[in-house]
Amino acid sequence: MNDPDVSVILPCAGFGTRFGAPYSKELHCLAPGVTVLDRSLEAAVELVKSGLGVRVVVVFGTHKLDTVKYLARYAGTFQLVFVYQDGETEPGLDGAIRCALPMTRGPVALVLPDIVVSDVGSLLAALRETAAAGWSVVAAPERDPFVLRQMGALTVTGTAGADGVVTVEAAAEKPADPSGFNALWGMVAVAEAEAHRLPDVARRDAASPLAGARAFMVERIVNYNTTEG
Repeated sequence: MNDPDVSVILPCAGFGTRFGAPYSKELHCLAPGVTVLDRSLEAAVELVKSGLGVRVVVVFGTHKLDTVKYLARYAGTFQLVFVYQDGETEPGLDGAIRCALPMTRGPVALVLPDIVVSDVGSLLAALRETAAAGWSVVAAPERDPFVLRQMGALTVTGTAGADGVVTVEAAAEKPADPSGFNALWGMVAVAEAEAHRLPDVARRDAASPLAGARAFMVERIVNYNTTEG
């Protein structure tokens, strides 16, 4: 297996209890032949179109074999690697990231299978920022406290120029007190040398490594936590 130019961690081992459907939430149909998962992977597909070799490390559990089967359609697009997550020894999103990291090479992007961003070129733009800043995120403006409590919340400063980039001053995972936050992230990109800290992005009991990151701003990020979207 050749080393890729970029690795993408795709955590698919969650149970989606809030989604309330008899199937995996990432397989929810948005249009004929198009699922939430397809939409969430559009930014990763764009990396391939740009000429990059992309390894997607899929983290799954035994209850997600339907998702594993579905991803076969991407075998000709990505270098697919599947890693099992033991929910007892490595629980949560941070545990999923730790399970995937040994299989990554090069810069690493965290792409969530139930998150859809409005700009398919945003991940490529964020990855380019890691060359100088080490960390970058794809983010969208958000002021709703209810939404911020469910997401990776950010405080961003500055005015986005032609490149759409601003600076992250503070970050927290699902903050109990969302006051002071004005954005949320949908994807994270990190340089290879810093990738070992990526699990801390998803921890509420650790200082977020996203403070000081560059944020590529998009119009909208949708979290498909329910069948209503």
